[in-house]
Amino acid sequence: MTQFNAATGLAEGSFGIGTYAHGGKAFPGLVQPDGTVFDLSEMYSDTHAIFDDWDRALDKLADLAAKGGETGIRFEAVECLPPVAHPNMLCAGSNYRQHVAEMMTHNKFNQHRRKPGESDESFFERNLAEVDRRAREGAPFFWTGLHSSLTGANADIPMPIVGEHHDWELEFGVIVARSERYVKPEDANHLIAGYVMVNDLGSVDEATRPDTRFEFDWISKHQPNFKPTGPFIVPKQFVDRSQVRIHLRHNGETMQDWPISDMIFPPEQLLSYASERIRLMPGDLLITGSPPGNGAMHGGRWLKPGDVMDSEVTFLGRQHNKCVEDVEGKERGYHFGPFTKMWERFRAQEEA
Repeated sequence: MTQFNAATGLAEGSFGIGTYAHGGKAFPGLVQPDGTVFDLSEMYSDTHAIFDDWDRALDKLADLAAKGGETGIRFEAVECLPPVAHPNMLCAGSNYRQHVAEMMTHNKFNQHRRKPGESDESFFERNLAEVDRRAREGAPFFWTGLHSSLTGANADIPMPIVGEHHDWELEFGVIVARSERYVKPEDANHLIAGYVMVNDLGSVDEATRPDTRFEFDWISKHQPNFKPTGPFIVPKQFVDRSQVRIHLRHNGETMQDWPISDMIFPPEQLLSYASERIRLMPGDLLITGSPPGNGAMHGGRWLKPGDVMDSEVTFLGRQHNKCVEDVEGKERGYHFGPFTKMWERFRAQEEA
């Protein structure tokens, strides 16, 4: 049975790779399960350089971790920065069976498919069958992200003045090891360097735009500090995905607690699909979608200043984030502001 060290949440015998600040200096670091941190700046300028050299870097870091020793730097004393500073970001959506079937059952967009008088239970089972059909016959869905939204694992999160429904979505992330095109799913495991925890926050009331034919406005998912990431990336050989659970508490109450085995498309299929459409690069960040339990599914329990999120993903450590006021926003105000809902009313009148 896997043993985890309480100091970091890392499995014994593993290690994590991240970016940290200590004594006024930022550096790429290796974290041992007991909390010992090695400064890697004499070997690599940053973590992007590590993933650019991944095959050799992994051997070097494994040797360093096996040798061990004291460094004078402790994990609890460092500031955790985003493990990778400027990755291309791929964000998978609608990728957990339970979550998607719940949305199809309860959200407005799918109610026209409910049979007259049909119960939620019956409708959910039909929707779950449709999700399974998508897994067999369909394809993943992505949008692209902005690395300016990345922040450290324990950073405060300003609640933007634009939007009111700020929501959490704790996710299992993948760091890309190499650049390739047209990779089959059965061959895609070698594209994975390691795994990382990401909380994919978003102002969900700003995510729909009925005034345009595209209807979605994903920029609301990438406001500053809306992607707490880390505290480290764990090489894939140390992570047994069959054991991984996603767990998030909001003000001490469990909101998400779900196994990643419920994914519709696992990481290899996501990366294969991506490789047919874009050029993956070493150090790119793929987040694989949210399991059930976001604020919208808890009766609209939206984040607000003073709230606290405590998050954990098996093998990948822990996060602690406090929601704070957007001081800059309050001081400066806005011009465009929230999306006006008059367009929704106009569309509803047209459809009536």
